[in-house]
Amino acid sequence: MMFNEIVVQDDAIRIVEELGITHHPKGNGQYTMDSVEATSTIVSSCVKSGTTIFNLIKVTDVLFRQEAGQSKVSGLVINWSPVETLELHVDPLGIKASFVVDGTGHPAEICRIVTRKMGVTLNTKTGDVVGEMPLWAEKGEQFTVANTGEVFPGLYVAGMAANNVFGGPRMGPIFGGMLLSGRKVAEMISLKSKK
Repeated sequence: MMFNEIVVQDDAIRIVEELGITHHPKGNGQYTMDSVEATSTIVSSCVKSGTTIFNLIKVTDVLFRQEAGQSKVSGLVINWSPVETLELHVDPLGIKASFVVDGTGHPAEICRIVTRKMGVTLNTKTGDVVGEMPLWAEKGEQFTVANTGEVFPGLYVAGMAANNVFGGPRMGPIFGGMLLSGRKVAEMISLKSKK
């Protein structure tokens, strides 16, 4: 809804404090924080830790390879958003990646590309993107964290993409689950990359 304040619950406040985001208790285990401060602090922390953020980019496809006899998502194909919007004939760019995270939110666009183009089975009850259930904030918060993980070799889901892919309820205006999901997927990838 583009409010200036966002809500985070008790179990995610540790992340907010680690990042140094100003927050205010509102009772019942809920806190509010300024949405611009929260977003800009998270983005700044990512950039300072070495993350490259591309402006105005759209994922149009994935790189798909065979490794050790197994199909694997091994990168992304990207193009400038205006090029895609205007349907210009400009070739995209392939970027190799050891791990791909679908954090595209409600659309789960990367997972949909993988199932549509490759006809593969995801690690879900249907083998496809199950789709979101109606909004239930408390359950959605729990579901997004519980279902953050690898859905296909090399492809992970986090945040609302996890809810959409696995068929969980939409989340409400509480953002702790998003923070916890992001931390969980980062830790999973960090562990796997050390193997």
